[in-house]
Amino acid sequence: MSYKTKHTSKNEVNEPMAMYITQSSVTPFYDLLSTKPAKSSSEFDIIKLARQGFPKKTLLALAKKISLTIQELANILHISERTLQRYEDDAILKTEYAEKAVELARLYARGEEVFGSMDKFKLWIKTPSLVFNGEAPVTILDTSAGFDMVFKELGRIEYGIFA
Repeated sequence: MSYKTKHTSKNEVNEPMAMYITQSSVTPFYDLLSTKPAKSSSEFDIIKLARQGFPKKTLLALAKKISLTIQELANILHISERTLQRYEDDAILKTEYAEKAVELARLYARGEEVFGSMDKFKLWIKTPSLVFNGEAPVTILDTSAGFDMVFKELGRIEYGIFA
């Protein structure tokens, strides 16, 4: 067998880029992390924001929006309350604190979605439950496993599975 003609066709797939753009690219938890009105953002913007770190005032604004005390916030972030208070308002906190803040904002946005109101979710998250061995869900948010458990329980509540 001999191939005398040169194969010139490209082995390329062309797909419209519009298929990869979501209609609503604003993440639902962005409002909890921002003191400014929500702008169009993608999850990559949130990743970038978490990697850069947040100013202390952003964390305190988040805590105020979701009704957490500084002590509760410090426990979730794994930082002493005193150390948190020593930071200047504009000081950028470490990336790991920013990452926890993003998870916290995601959780509260999801909770508001499931319960239909932020107030109902705030009440639920601070109420001890048998599902969490008699602890309030907010008390187990100091670990990633705790976040996972709360997210899973929200999924069960959303679908009416209370066992």
